[in-house]
Amino acid sequence: MNNIQELTEQATELLKELISIQSYSGQENQTADLLSGVLSDFGFDPHRKGNNIWSWSADFDPQKLTVMLNSHHDTVRATSKWTKDPFTPTLEDGKLYGLGSNDAGGPLVSLLATFVFLSKKEQPYNLIFLASAEEETSGKNGVPIVLPELPEIDFAVVGEPTSMNLAIAERGLIVLDCVSHGQSGHAARNEGENALYKALKDIDWIRSHQFEKVSEVLGPINMTVTMIEAGSQHNVVPDECRFVVDVRPNEFYTNEEVVLLIRKHVDCEVTPRSTNLNASGVESGHPVIQRAKELGLKTYGSKTMSDQVHMPFDSVKIGPGDTRRSHTADEYIKLEEIRNGINTYISLLDQWNIR
Repeated sequence: MNNIQELTEQATELLKELISIQSYSGQENQTADLLSGVLSDFGFDPHRKGNNIWSWSADFDPQKLTVMLNSHHDTVRATSKWTKDPFTPTLEDGKLYGLGSNDAGGPLVSLLATFVFLSKKEQPYNLIFLASAEEETSGKNGVPIVLPELPEIDFAVVGEPTSMNLAIAERGLIVLDCVSHGQSGHAARNEGENALYKALKDIDWIRSHQFEKVSEVLGPINMTVTMIEAGSQHNVVPDECRFVVDVRPNEFYTNEEVVLLIRKHVDCEVTPRSTNLNASGVESGHPVIQRAKELGLKTYGSKTMSDQVHMPFDSVKIGPGDTRRSHTADEYIKLEEIRNGINTYISLLDQWNIR
């Protein structure tokens, strides 16, 4: 059986290979090829749809619940602020530099190592590993196209850089395009109906409204007006005002419920760009929280999104690395973080009864 040290070394070498391959969202075909080959080398039967790669640990047992280990292999684009080559893995003082090393290469290879370890002996659940695409852009060709290919998933561990703290809830996202309508007229004669004034009334409601259900870990739903546009020239009363609202739901509301409630209280047209990015969370009595407490893991609510937004089942987010390094120049992950990540994942999941 692969020991932790051997798995850590293998995970580190795989991460170096992943860093060396450009894998911007929607362009992950080469890293998908690499991950498929690695799973085959470990004796698994990889499946592929688009640039998503997944595999079972053993034959599926319909009498068992199913746990999925997931992280993504796409990256954001490298900025001009890098002082190192983002596609050259560079090891300095125990830190591995490279684009995607922290977000989410470290969590990805640590989960793959965990998958290999846990698969060596029978677990009380079915286990699947999924390396997903297009996470950074919340793309449609990532997790959403894989889930219909899988049997029912009961629980997922999503790998993101959380310093191995356990995110037991995560905010969703709704972007609303709003339009207030009025009637144009000459400003000097105070004619018409000013759409901007009508918009201000709705904006004031959005600014001050408090949703009834407040999450213990995420807090209240946040709504913020972030863009506004009205008028064509100084002496014409605007007949239309457009504004954009950024809404961050908590786990107590579906995105559809939030949109319906907002529409009941405002006069403007409200059009969500998408209602697919839902908040997530596990109940306070969930067995994973008890297991985390036994291991001394800190639990919290996450303000940032991951592939959890696509998962209509219980999930948590945890992984090696620091979220503050994500999307930054000269991104890195510490090798000791990878080792600790593998150790913690195994301690959390080995022989775990999720019922």
